[in-house]
Amino acid sequence: MGLGKNYDGQDCSLARALEIVGERWTMLVLRDCFFGVRRFTDLQAHLDVPRAVLTERLTTLVDDGILERTEYRRGRHEYRLTQRGLDLWPALFALSQWGERHRAPNGRRRIFTHAACDTALEPTGLCPACGTVPPPADIDMTPGPGMRPVRDDAVSVALRSRHRLLTPLMA
Repeated sequence: MGLGKNYDGQDCSLARALEIVGERWTMLVLRDCFFGVRRFTDLQAHLDVPRAVLTERLTTLVDDGILERTEYRRGRHEYRLTQRGLDLWPALFALSQWGERHRAPNGRRRIFTHAACDTALEPTGLCPACGTVPPPADIDMTPGPGMRPVRDDAVSVALRSRHRLLTPLMA
């Protein structure tokens, strides 16, 4: 018997959040959406996630209002973060920074920069140059010295260059 998807016995906001974003692959799907990946085939190729699992995760995120699904060509859809999804950025950024600090033996894999100041963000998300915490649309991402290319799918290749978050990565 598999694990349940809810925490009915917990009266906790973190438990409620984990009911939506706590399943395996979900945070990586969201990360890729912040990176500008919008199409199912690109998400699947970059994450190497089973099609059925990705379909289920995307459906859950759409049903909860974190992503919206829009048609970009007849029969083809893409996924975009809603405001509710954008509100997850601080949590996702904090987890990525924890990973950079504790799980990146070769150094930082990605450097996040406040585009207006061209200054690397602190692990808290604060721009030390202007003292603000910029929203994702104002953040550039650059490969860091710890980046070790291991995948050659189109998304991985595109992410080896500086890129503004939320800007479509693939045309």
